[in-house]
Amino acid sequence: MELLDKEHLIYLLDFDNFDFPSLDMMNDDLVAVGGDFHPQRLINAYKNGIFPWFIDEYNHIHWFSPQKRMVLYPEEFKLTKSLKRTINNKGFVIKSNTCFEEVIKSCSNIKRKHEDDTWIDENFIIAYTNLHKLGIAHSIEVFMDEKLVGGLYGLVINNIFCGESMFSLERDASKVAFYYLCNQTKQNNIKLIDCQVYNDHLASLGAKEITRKHYFELLKSTNS
Repeated sequence: MELLDKEHLIYLLDFDNFDFPSLDMMNDDLVAVGGDFHPQRLINAYKNGIFPWFIDEYNHIHWFSPQKRMVLYPEEFKLTKSLKRTINNKGFVIKSNTCFEEVIKSCSNIKRKHEDDTWIDENFIIAYTNLHKLGIAHSIEVFMDEKLVGGLYGLVINNIFCGESMFSLERDASKVAFYYLCNQTKQNNIKLIDCQVYNDHLASLGAKEITRKHYFELLKSTNS
């Protein structure tokens, strides 16, 4: 592991080991570039509060650990009256881990505000599908009339669900998936949902920002 940027403490990762820099050494959101999507590297990243966000034009993976981390405690999920009506009346059918690859591909196809393109390219799809096959990555799926219309996926690390992305083809389908995720995390003694970075949609559901230091303390405290 080579120090690439001394001012911002950004590291160039080696291909022959899966180490990451210590979190207390980081002073920027971007902490490393390079490496690959080997399952052990991905697991080590999440255990250190780091996640891959995109691949640049030089085929370098960019690894992030935001100084402000968006998280949600499952018991703090905001179930509005309108969402409760949707859950009760719209006819959604909720499943888990039945079509993980279809979920991540659907997430990659959704156009989002302020983004020209998705970071979820074929490399991400293959990498996280492999983690799913290892029992580490999971999905929640929302069906209507037997068609997949919403869902989300992420990893379970140290009793934290590290959310990656969600999609919705029907109004509120991703919110419904998130509601059921919160229920499942409470049932399985998962203490926290990591939402990575702020957005209004997550904030409306009860997520909030904490410091990177606080997130890392939670990550260590939930280590099973």
